[in-house]
This record gives sequence, structure tokens and C-alpha cells, in this order.
Amino acid sequence: MPEKLKIVKEILGDCHYSNDESLFYCPYCKHDKQKLSVNIAKNVFKCWVCDTTGRDLRRIVRRFGTYKQLQKWGELTNTVDIGGFDKLFAEPQTELVIEQVIELPAEFNFLANGSTPFTALRALKYLTKRDISKEDILHWKIGYCDSGAYANRIIVPSFNNEGYVNYFVARTYNNSYKRYKNPPASRDICFNELSVDWDDDLVITEGVFDAVKAGPNAIPLLGSTLRENSKLFQKIVEFDTPIYLALDTDAEKKEAKIINLCLKYGIELYKVDTTGYEDIGEMSKERFLERKEKATFITQGDYLLRKALQSI
Repeated sequence: MPEKLKIVKEILGDCHYSNDESLFYCPYCKHDKQKLSVNIAKNVFKCWVCDTTGRDLRRIVRRFGTYKQLQKWGELTNTVDIGGFDKLFAEPQTELVIEQVIELPAEFNFLANGSTPFTALRALKYLTKRDISKEDILHWKIGYCDSGAYANRIIVPSFNNEGYVNYFVARTYNNSYKRYKNPPASRDICFNELSVDWDDDLVITEGVFDAVKAGPNAIPLLGSTLRENSKLFQKIVEFDTPIYLALDTDAEKKEAKIINLCLKYGIELYKVDTTGYEDIGEMSKERFLERKEKATFITQGDYLLRKALQSI
């Protein structure tokens, strides 16, 4: 029996065979029939019930297998140095971690309320111009301030997993000099984690309005980057979340660092082509979905080859 198939069978149990594929019970939806199709030769899998798919079987090994099985898989594929996992999760937390919680401005008004006051018209006009729908406003809990320290600004709040506000983005809608005026709080958060499905594809963008355009399962970097010790990256590794990287066209250095980091940990990674636009926020939602569907699957070999060719 091929060693890779042996490891998968140790993790998922017995299977039956159909042509070049092995059919297992799906560990994601736990359907009572063997509907998870695994192709060892092509290194892909798909559940015909819950539609969970992947282009790297290592995702299943890491999510549901043991550390020893992951080590063995790494030896067989010779692709990832899994020693990094020890570094990432080396010491268990012994102290109580206090989640960052802040207050929204006292003047905050939710834009999805039943009635629309006159003071909200300019804010709504700005959002409409940016192709942000009522559904987007409701999902992201978008509001505005018409007075106070954040007057004439759109407010996009972030909620942690417990439903508490841990950050917000405040963007002017009247073309004042300072476009953004954000709170004096840490940006080391998973923006709007309350709405994130870690088992689904996650789009990573630069700004919050890019994330709104990218769909409900998207997180902005807020002008920062994806670091090895950041809360966002630790969540991605913990849940083995597939990533669609959709950064601004001028963020090549940041993009390269994030790609290298994700490849180091074997994260399933796709690169969305944003050429022709300054950022995702300039795209229509339909165009972004087209680009996402055509996103490039990044492997370590392909990425290193492409970088080498670019340097010639």
C-alpha cells in the first residue's frame, strides 16, 4: 500500500475505491456514507455532500491526524519544514489572556435601522458610490457619526468571537484631509471574527472596504501584514483555513512575505489577480468573484520558479 494512502486511511478509516479515487467518510460533515473522494496521485480531495474541497491532502493530515502522521507526511512530500509549528505554539498560555474591548463612539448611528434620518444621506450616498449594498451594511454592522470626534465618518466596527467591539475603522465621507481616523487600539486582531467561518475559504485584503467588496468571509490587514505571531495567522494555522490573497497591486513586498510565511506552514494558498485596479475596492463584486474563481494556486515549487524567472 502506498505510504500516503496508508496515512490517510489511518486518519479517516477504511475506504472503498472508484477508478483512481478512494472514498472515505467525510470528517467535515460526518455524512453516514463514504462521500469524501480522495485522489492520492493528484493530491486533491472533495466531499460530494458538503462540497469541502482541497488541493493539498496535507490539509486533512494536519487537521485530523497526529503530529507523528504530519511529520511522516512531510518526509514523504518533502515540501514543508513543520518544525515551525513548535515555534508557533511552543508554550501553552498559563496567564489569562484578556481580549481587547473598546467602545464605539457615543455618536455612532447604525445605518441599517428602519428609518433613514437626513443626517445619514451623505453616508449612504458614499457607500452606494462604493458599491456597498444594504446587505453589506447589515452584515458588517456599518454605521456613521454626524458629530463628535468622528463626525462625518463611516464607522465599520469589528466584533470579537464573543460579540464585543475590539476595533473600528472610521473613514471620512466628505473628502476631509485625513481620510482615516482610527481608535488608539491594537490592530493585532481578527477583524470581525464573530462573522468569520474558519472552515471556509478566507480572503485577506488590505483595507476594510476591500474586505466588504470581497464578500462576507474576508479579513482586512488594516495596513499591517500577516506575521507569524499574529492572532490572525495563529487562527489560520489552527483551523488550516485556505487563503485567497487579494492585496493591492503595489504591495509586492508584503505579498511575497505573506506567501513565504503561508508556504512555510503548508497553508493552502491562492493569489487573486488584482492588476488593472488600485485595489479590490475599485472592482465590482462580480469582477472580484471572476478573479477569485481564476485565482492562482500557489505551491512552493511554482512560486520559487516564478520568482527566479522574474529575476532573469
